[in-house]
Amino acid sequence: MKVEQLYTKCLSEAAYYIESNGEVAIIDPLRDIDVYLKMASENNATIKYIFETHFHADFVSGHVDLAKKTGAIIVYGPNADASFDFHKGSDGEVFNVGDVSIELLHTPGHTMESSCFLLSDENGNKHSVFTGDTLFVGDVGRPDLAVTSEDITQEDLAAMLFDSIRSKLMPLPDHIVVFPAHGAGSACGKNIGSETSSTIGEQKQSNYALQNISKEQFITEVTDGLLAPPSYFFTDVKMNKMGYDELDVVIAKNLKPLISSEFSELYKDDVVILDSRSPQDFSKGFIKGSINIGLKGQYAPWVGVILSPESPLLLIADKGFEREAITRLARVGYENVIGFLDGGVDSYEGNLEVITNNSPEEATDKINQGHKCILDVRKPGERSNGYISQSTHIRLQELPQKMATLNKEDNIMVYCAGGYRSMIACSILAANGFEKTINVEGGYSKLSQQDVPLTLGESCSN
Repeated sequence: MKVEQLYTKCLSEAAYYIESNGEVAIIDPLRDIDVYLKMASENNATIKYIFETHFHADFVSGHVDLAKKTGAIIVYGPNADASFDFHKGSDGEVFNVGDVSIELLHTPGHTMESSCFLLSDENGNKHSVFTGDTLFVGDVGRPDLAVTSEDITQEDLAAMLFDSIRSKLMPLPDHIVVFPAHGAGSACGKNIGSETSSTIGEQKQSNYALQNISKEQFITEVTDGLLAPPSYFFTDVKMNKMGYDELDVVIAKNLKPLISSEFSELYKDDVVILDSRSPQDFSKGFIKGSINIGLKGQYAPWVGVILSPESPLLLIADKGFEREAITRLARVGYENVIGFLDGGVDSYEGNLEVITNNSPEEATDKINQGHKCILDVRKPGERSNGYISQSTHIRLQELPQKMATLNKEDNIMVYCAGGYRSMIACSILAANGFEKTINVEGGYSKLSQQDVPLTLGESCSN
């Protein structure tokens, strides 16, 4: 038996490859399916099943394309409804893959069809459970994403999640390996741990949601402080239910080189310039109006948070990385790139804008000399652990809606944890007429080591 986790850091997503005696099961595949086809081919194995723990909201799954290419059967849990052929599994149904077996455990709560898959080895011994978004390391799935009508509330789903965890997962032996669909950074949970696997025993000890608490306490805990999900979540759920174009077709349509004049001609009011270069390179010279979301960070999720899925995109990328940028956009359902600037910014024939970068030392000097316009764009939980005194807090997701509270004439110093999100924020501000922004390199992690006034251990979020 072979079990391999394929973790995609930029999406905080884990897919799984299970192989036994020439047969393969894939759990929660990404849209770019070549890796699974290659693994099976190299092992002279056949992909038999594609198990989906639920209809994913934060990425477009590869289930449809993978089934077309291999003839594998797509399996969802009870209550699933989709426009393509799939097997609607039953609670307790067992699927054989070579000499091992996989049992479907229906665990509604994150969504109604959410299911976990319990793997037993060749000897019938329970080995691991693939928990999807039901159970994470240190957390559980948020119960608000499947609220589609007044007939069911997030509290109803949280109650189901409580029952699912206690009836299906907690009775499992402590040694069972927990393989979740996501790790830290995913918006599918509130505070997911940094590890990408655990055991049932470890989670019973450390996961707040598995402690000896009442259902009412559980409901309060998992629903408290939930932030609004990104709008693209609902687009991705629809694509995962209805199907989509093959990835190769999308890439061929989106990967269109444009010379400078063509690029400028296409830049109109409804079009967004997405600059995927590093924050450092972006700050040194960018096309006016561009939004910087660096390819070397959590690129696609932040695109999903900041930009509308309907917006046509003009792409700026480092030479040779255009295809990667388009592929990663397609992973979250963004298929509307109308072209990229061939040759990158160096080939642009117009004027470029710049954003001022300050080292932690330079920012410290300004703060200690009385600089008052300081913007913190981190998450509330990050800010609760400490922040620059007198700074204003607007988390990055809310900046487009709340920047009207800021003064365009001020020199606004912006920081996040490490400098990636703060440059996104600076680019958003610059695109909306704020011409005096200052990005703090290294963010709070570096600033907090300087001699600056800090407020520690308080939550102060807008």
